Amino acid sequence: MPHIIEITDLNAPELAVYTRLTESQLRNKLEPEKGIFIAESPKVIGTALDAGCEPLSFLMERRQIDGPAAGVLARCPGAVVYTADRSVLQTLTGYALTRGVLCAMRRPAPRRAEELCRSASRVAVLEGIVDSTNIGAIFRSATALGVDAVLLSPSCCDPLCRRAVRVSMGTVFQVPWATLGDTSADWPEKGMDLLHAMGFKTAAMALDDRAVSIDDPALQAEEKLAIVLGTEGDGLAHSTIARCDYTVMIPMQHGVDSLNVAAAGAVAFWELRKR
Repeated sequence: MPHIIEITDLNAPELAVYTRLTESQLRNKLEPEKGIFIAESPKVIGTALDAGCEPLSFLMERRQIDGPAAGVLARCPGAVVYTADRSVLQTLTGYALTRGVLCAMRRPAPRRAEELCRSASRVAVLEGIVDSTNIGAIFRSATALGVDAVLLSPSCCDPLCRRAVRVSMGTVFQVPWATLGDTSADWPEKGMDLLHAMGFKTAAMALDDRAVSIDDPALQAEEKLAIVLGTEGDGLAHSTIARCDYTVMIPMQHGVDSLNVAAAGAVAFWELRKR
C-alpha cells in the first residue's frame, strides 16, 4: 500500500520538487544521477512506468487515490503519496492541467546517439528548438509515425521538462532520444560528422531555391535518413544546411511559405517514413 501523507499547504520542504524548484534545478546538470522530472496525469505516469522510470513520490487529491490514480499506485507499492483538498492544490500553478495527479520521478541515465542509431533507418534531428510545446508535439508525431530515434542539438529544450512531457502525452518515454554533444560547440560540425559516420544521409527541412520536394523518390530510397528540423523563428542555420546531403521543402499553397516546426515534422515523418 502507498504511504499516504496529508498536507494542508504547499510550503513543506518535501514538496519543493512540485512547487519551487526550477526545471534547471530538477534536471541537476552537475549531478545527473540526482536529476528529477515531473510526470502529470495517470496516463503519462503509466507510460513512464512502462519505460522503467523510477517513481519518487506522488502529489494528488484524495479522491484520486482510489479513483483514476489507483492503477499507477498499485504499480508503486510503498510509494509516498502527498495528498490534500483540491482547494489547496489549486494554488499550484498549472494544476488544472495535470488531471489531478503528479509524480516526481528519477531521470533516466542519458543515452548515446551511437547506441540509438545502430539499427535505425529514420531519425529526427532537432536544432535549437526551445519551445517545450513544439518539443512535445514533435515527439508525439515521431512516435506515432515510426521515427526510430530523436536526436537534439545541445541548445534544444529538455524533452523531460514538465510541459514537453505533458504535450507529448508520454511519448518522450516511448521513442529513444539523445543529445548530439554536450555544448553548443558540438553542433553542427561534430554532430553532422557523427550522423554521416553512422551511414545516414541528412535532409535539411528548409526554404531554399535548391531544395527538392519532400516527395522526391531519391529521399524515399535512402536506407538511412536523418530529417533535420530547425528552430521556430529562423529555421536551420546556414552552416547546418550546407553540411546536409539534401535540402527539402514541403510544397505549399495560397502563398503560405512554411509550417510550424511541429507540423512540418509530422508531414516529413509521414512522407519520408521507411516503407
